[in-house]
Order: sequence, then C-alpha cells, then structure tokens
Amino acid sequence: MSEEIKNNETQANENQAEQEAQELMSQAAAVKKGDIVKGKIIKVEQDQAIVDIGYKYDGTIPLRELSSVQIENADQAVQEGQEVELKVVTIDDNKEKLVLSKRSIDSEKSWETLQQKLDEKVILEATVAEVVKGGLVVDVGVRGFVPASMVERSFVEDFSDYKGRTLRLRVKEIDREKNKVILSQKDVLDEEFEVQKKEIIGKIEVGQTYEGTVQRLTQFGAFVDIGGIDGLVHISEMAWHHVEHPSEIVKEGDKVNVQVLKVDPEKDKVSLSLKATQEGPWEKAEKTFTTGEIITGTVKRLAGFGAFVEIAPGVEGLVHISQIAHRHIATPQEVLKEGQEVKVKVLDVNAAEKRVSLSIKETEEAPAQTASAPSYSSRPEKSSNHQKELAGNENVSLSNQGLSMTLGERFGDKLSKFKK
Repeated sequence: MSEEIKNNETQANENQAEQEAQELMSQAAAVKKGDIVKGKIIKVEQDQAIVDIGYKYDGTIPLRELSSVQIENADQAVQEGQEVELKVVTIDDNKEKLVLSKRSIDSEKSWETLQQKLDEKVILEATVAEVVKGGLVVDVGVRGFVPASMVERSFVEDFSDYKGRTLRLRVKEIDREKNKVILSQKDVLDEEFEVQKKEIIGKIEVGQTYEGTVQRLTQFGAFVDIGGIDGLVHISEMAWHHVEHPSEIVKEGDKVNVQVLKVDPEKDKVSLSLKATQEGPWEKAEKTFTTGEIITGTVKRLAGFGAFVEIAPGVEGLVHISQIAHRHIATPQEVLKEGQEVKVKVLDVNAAEKRVSLSIKETEEAPAQTASAPSYSSRPEKSSNHQKELAGNENVSLSNQGLSMTLGERFGDKLSKFKK
C-alpha cells in the first residue's frame, strides 16, 4: 500500500513539473512587447534588477523603470526574491535582451487608487523621494508633488532634512493626461488641529492663567499659543500703560503668562490678557508714593479745573487749578503745557478709587506779602475787619457820624477858608 502511495506522489510531482514547463514554454513563446508578465527578482544590482519571468533568458529592469520617482539604487525599489508584475518594454531574442518595467504597472494601478482616495478623501502615506524647488516629490505609484505651502501648517524655510521622511497626505488634484498629482499634508494637519482645538477650547474657563508662547505679532495685538490653540492678546491688554505696537512688550517665541478674558466656542476665539497677570499701576502706586512726598511728573492733559500729571506708567494725578500757582490763574494753560515736566507734591493717594491729589505750588516757596495802607471802605464786609484795627485809636470814631465830627473839629479851621 505504501509503495502505491509513493508511486502516486511521484507521478503527481512529475505531472506538476511538466505542467509548469509547458506554462513556461507557452509564456516564452507568447511574450511580446507590451505584455504584462509576472516574475521573481533574482538579483539586485546598483543600476538594475534581474528578474526571472520563466522565459528562455532572464529579463532586466533598468533603474528608470523601477520607480516613478528618481532613485539612486535599485534596492530602493525591489529586493531579491520579491514577486513582481511587469510590463514588457522591449524584447530581442537575437541579442537575448528582455527589458521590463515595474514603473508602468505601478503607475496604471496607482491612477485608479489615487482617484479613489481623492473621491473618498482618504489619507495615504508616502515617502519623500526628492526635495525640489517649490516643494517635495513623493512616490505614490506615480510621481506626486507636495507644494511647499502644503507641507506644514506653518512656514518652513528649509526642506533639506525632509528627504526620506514619511508624510501623511491627502490627494488634492489629479491630471492623468499631464501626469500630475498634487498632494497636501497641511490639509491633514489642519483637520487634526481643528478637532484638537474643539477639545481644548471646551476645557478653557474665563479667569484661568496659562503659560503660553508668542506665535506672531500684528498691529492690533499678539497671538499666543496656550497649548494647542492661539488666543489673542489685544494691544490694550498688553500692558497697564499705553502701547503703540506689541513689539514694545513681546517678541515671537517669548514665554508669557496670560489670563483668559473671554471664550467664544462657536467662533473658536479666545481673548487673553497679559497685563491681568501683572501687578497694576495703582497697586504699585499705593506702595510707592507717600503723602507729602515730592516727585517729578509729566503733564498729560489740561482741563478747565486743573492739570493731569503722570507720576508713573498708567498713574495720573490731578493738580487742581487752585494748586497750580500761588497767584490767581484763570486757566491751567497760563502756567502749564502738555508734555512739560513738573515737580509735584503728593497730597493724597487713593488706590481703590484710582485717584491721586497733587500740588505744584506746594513745591515752590510762596512769594513775600507786600504791606499796604488800611482801607476805610464803608462796605459791610470790610468794616468788621477795620473796626478791630481802629478800635484802639482815640482819634478815630467807630461810627460814621463820629468820624465826620472828629474830622470837622480837627480840620474845621482849614476848611473854613474854602467856604469864603
């Protein structure tokens, strides 16, 4: 029984070998230019690969026919023992020359696959084969191009270290007639960022303080990354004092502490404040200035009732018009002008009400008073004062009548001359 089994196995093996030989002979007889054949890589050289397709002699795959992108060595595309599908480029039995192309088959298959990925918006992975002017070349079965603006979410100045990297891409455009495929990694990153941003913004609360990194500056403020999302620090929230441009306070790349002022999940906007994390000028003023102290300030504004003098960034005190000069003035402009530096005395500091009272005249010595003769006006408001001054004078009566009689008696003889 065992002998019979052995005979059957031997016969089966012989039949299989004969069948394979017939298939090879059939393929050998049928191979012609343009045919699609299957083979096995038997040797990989630097500039070509040798392949056995079952023909009477082996075929070669030149370097240019191994890949749709430029490669420097054949082993970048195939390895020994690999089964491959190939297209016959040329065949010359007289010279035993059989040239095959892997690139042609890969390209045919890739166009269909790429179109499907474009339609379905599927993400694919590809390795950067070349760094060229304006972007990157990737192998997606055909030569694919990733423009520089579509590589990352932010600007990249130098792509020299991108060769060999694997990118996650989305197909943007296909033009088979022009053999053009445009891909984008930025689209993939943007989509992931939007999902991440929604998650982050949902956890942010007004009043929270974050350490962030300044990403970019504009005329109206600075954008700060607070962990995956950029919030805006408006120029009015950069500092407690007036700021002309954000660059006066921060620069790109700076680490800063910011406080959340407002969150708008629908618009994906976060408003931040830099100054809210810092001690305010009025808190500093309360610690810095004391009543009676004389300091230097700058006249910022003039009003009918006085002058506002800046004594520290963000802190202005009022010099009432009565405290500007020792002499009477009708308007502050008679003595002061905006931008002028003046010495002022601190009369009062009220940080809670953000109010400082100042005096200019108390920093100056009062002018000497000039002596003058007493006035004898009969106006009631002055009479009481003069009554005290004249009370001790025996020659002056405190009544109008007395005053007249006394003068008549004293000067009567002289006055009589004028009557004649």
